[in-house]
Amino acid sequence: MSTTLAAGTSLDFTLAQQLTVIALCALTAYISHMALAVFNDGVRPFLLDFIQGRTTRSATTAVSFGLSAGFIFGLGAPMALSTGVLNPWLVFLPTDILGMLAPKKWLAPILGGAWGAVVVFGLNGANNVAHDLPVDFITAMQQMSTPILFLFTLFPVLAITKQFGRKWGAIAGVLELALVVMTMKVWPKMFAGALAMAVGVLMLIALAVAQDMKQRKADRAAGVTEAVLENDPMASLFSASAARLRQYLPLFMVLGAGVCVLAQMHIFGGGEATSFLIAKGQYSEAAQVDFYRVFGFIPLIATTALASGAYGIAGFTLVYPIGYLMPNPFLAAVVGAVVFAAEVLALSYIGKLLGKLPSVRDSSEHLRSAIGDTLQLAILFGSLMAANAMGGGLGILVVGGLYLLNEAMGRPVVKMAAAPAAVIVGGILLNVLYWLDLFTPIKG
Repeated sequence: MSTTLAAGTSLDFTLAQQLTVIALCALTAYISHMALAVFNDGVRPFLLDFIQGRTTRSATTAVSFGLSAGFIFGLGAPMALSTGVLNPWLVFLPTDILGMLAPKKWLAPILGGAWGAVVVFGLNGANNVAHDLPVDFITAMQQMSTPILFLFTLFPVLAITKQFGRKWGAIAGVLELALVVMTMKVWPKMFAGALAMAVGVLMLIALAVAQDMKQRKADRAAGVTEAVLENDPMASLFSASAARLRQYLPLFMVLGAGVCVLAQMHIFGGGEATSFLIAKGQYSEAAQVDFYRVFGFIPLIATTALASGAYGIAGFTLVYPIGYLMPNPFLAAVVGAVVFAAEVLALSYIGKLLGKLPSVRDSSEHLRSAIGDTLQLAILFGSLMAANAMGGGLGILVVGGLYLLNEAMGRPVVKMAAAPAAVIVGGILLNVLYWLDLFTPIKG
């Protein structure tokens, strides 16, 4: 499979794309201000105290900033600059913070829209300046593409191994490897990991469902009833949270329409691997990747939404893959609105269903953990490849050293974002050394 980015790294957006980003940032900041939804899954549980008046807006803003800043500057910005494709860490995490920060309801969309303007007008300038430097660290960061795409393929294997043991993990690993090799041989233009990931995720779900069915059969044989949820003290809280979200259904439908339209414009990718696939013009493969990720996040988003009364800015993220495949933005808006409406209305049912399928719920946690493990290794390895491309051994020393220093200091920059951030800092340092006549850039 080719690793050349079809779209280059241009961040020069059309007027329609600029207006869409600005309007969506304004909307998401407003929704964050209302504590109806945030993108950061780690922030959502803290919103219940804010909604119920047990904590202040400033305290909640501080939590949001602390959990999001590293991803914005260490992952969101570097990924956008290296792929030419926007991502949720750059677009939605800042509007989480700005919306919560705004003391007045009318100010939130203004701040959000201003951030959208910074993204669509400022990134291209920064991109052009970086490409004109003697050490072009932005082009070097495209080296991250191959390890991210191929190592990401293994996340179902890791999830199966963690949940169902070495035997099933080995079977899944051999099967995925065979499918990757076959895809590269038979369909060379297709993303090599697409079929392998599909089979891996289906295998994980099948194993989890089979285990749950076996357990329910054993419970029935032992005379155990299924009245757990009805007697659950959290049930009343879940019901109140679902009712709160349903009150704002029209607003959520507008949000779903906006996110789906942004994905349809092919200037946005929902994840690390997806961003590179969108940049290569492989939209159907990007849709597959983000669709598989959905299975890892539905239980988390549903349970945190029901427990806190705040939803996810991207919902269950189904609007990402749907948007990539839509033929035009008008249809994307309609479908996105319908999908979000269905998600919000189905929250209570999904919560009850997950209560009856503990192995499936556990599978989502293993999927998220596996996604994190594969991407951490891929991003680190890709960042070191970028360091080598822009500075050889000295580049590896600087970038690897900054990464290790971050670890030794207790990770002031979150681990996932530390390596890309180190590439940018290292690239700036290598340019300074060049201007001091202490370093000669690597040609090509």
